[in-house]
Amino acid sequence: MNKLLSKKEGFTLIELMIVVAIIGILAAIAIPAFVNYVKRSKTSEAGANLKSLFTGAAAYYERENWTQGLVTPGNAAAASTHCTVDSVAPAGTWATNSPSSQKSVVDWSAQGASYSSLNFGPADPLYFTYTVTELPGSGTGSCGNAVSIPVYTFMANGDLDDDTTLSSFVLEVGSNADNALYRAPGINRTDALE
Repeated sequence: MNKLLSKKEGFTLIELMIVVAIIGILAAIAIPAFVNYVKRSKTSEAGANLKSLFTGAAAYYERENWTQGLVTPGNAAAASTHCTVDSVAPAGTWATNSPSSQKSVVDWSAQGASYSSLNFGPADPLYFTYTVTELPGSGTGSCGNAVSIPVYTFMANGDLDDDTTLSSFVLEVGSNADNALYRAPGINRTDALE
């Protein structure tokens, strides 16, 4: 009976320290992986919106545009196609949102006609800022046949951890011999996760 009363059960200090060490090792591996996973999920916004800008630019490029007003009867006139929009928010200047780890809502109606011409105006808050640069030689918001030259650079800039180092995503767009817009096969990423 004394043996039963004197027997004590429980964990030794060494066993508890081993468990704590294992949990610490797992946390040291899992936490940075989780942080990078969250950053990668935030960067998916940039790729989707750059592709949306290209889709809008391709549609605008093929659309009939008429900016000449009313033409008197008997005068020959035709709507223009193969049109580009003016550059908007050149690199280094941001629309109403600046790159940040926090999402911000952009008032696209205040950003000028170029974004609306490209049918671009996400309603959701954004981590990234978006710029459209019309490249030299493609005209400035003009219409005409721009064959085999670079036409646009679409850029997304973000600062996902507020350290002033920007991640940059760039999509280049050109015009081919058939006068159709085409895009680079991929998006150029610089410091994607900063």
